[in-house]
Amino acid sequence: MTPSDTPQSRWSDLDRPPLNVPALRRGLLRPGGLWTSLDVVETTGSTNSDLARRAAAGLDEGTVLIAEEQTAGRGRLDRTWTAPARSGLFFSVYLKPGDVPAERWGWLPLLTGVAAATGLARSAGVDTALKWPNDLLVTVEGAERKAGGILAERAGDGVVVGMGVNVSLRADELPAPTAASLALAGAVSTDRETLLRGVLRSLEHWYGQWRAADGDAAASGLQEAYAAGCATLGRTVRAQLPGDRTLTGEAVAIDGDGRLVLSTGNGLQEPVSAGDIVHLRGAGGGLV
Repeated sequence: MTPSDTPQSRWSDLDRPPLNVPALRRGLLRPGGLWTSLDVVETTGSTNSDLARRAAAGLDEGTVLIAEEQTAGRGRLDRTWTAPARSGLFFSVYLKPGDVPAERWGWLPLLTGVAAATGLARSAGVDTALKWPNDLLVTVEGAERKAGGILAERAGDGVVVGMGVNVSLRADELPAPTAASLALAGAVSTDRETLLRGVLRSLEHWYGQWRAADGDAAASGLQEAYAAGCATLGRTVRAQLPGDRTLTGEAVAIDGDGRLVLSTGNGLQEPVSAGDIVHLRGAGGGLV
């Protein structure tokens, strides 16, 4: 068989090299740091589900699990998240903020969003905005599109926080017209190791700040940082709430509990703690 006849391996895309696990461990695992273990698997259904199962039997804080490919990745509202192998960052971490009041743990997905936006801006050179509560937006050809998402779930005596970010997806690989990747947004680097280190170091910083403030989002600077990077604020939005209830109004604030505050047409302000948000007045004139 000649080289040209050799079957193409699903792992042989030279534009998408595998992660270097020893290098990642050297760069991220250090005495006294947050990250205590780091493993990479070639493929799994969901890194969140995997860590949640392990947490039930006891799991150290700072455990990091990364997949080169997820076949059943999950987003909010049980939506699926799929992408070609090695085309993005697909990982979960386990956090145990036991000294923080449990009612403040709801800030963790928002904290992770701030950390991701900060880390990706530095390592990829891409402005990343936050759509409340857990989407990462980039601009492609003048329009806001989703490039990533975050999912936090209680597990054991802590929280599993998962993230998926499209890194090198090409236009014909996108799962939807409203999706994007860092590459399509003009990233100066799509090296996944560089991006992963940037996000995890940023997450360690913000998590440390938040815990040091006993989970107080205002005192730690988290509330201000989230509001500054939130593309939802100042927009007219439709909130699709539990129980088939819908609320439309202008997003005017993020309150101390991490809720999105909407100013409705009757002059009332109503906080939204959970729901699906649609930007009715999006950048480039589209819905996001």
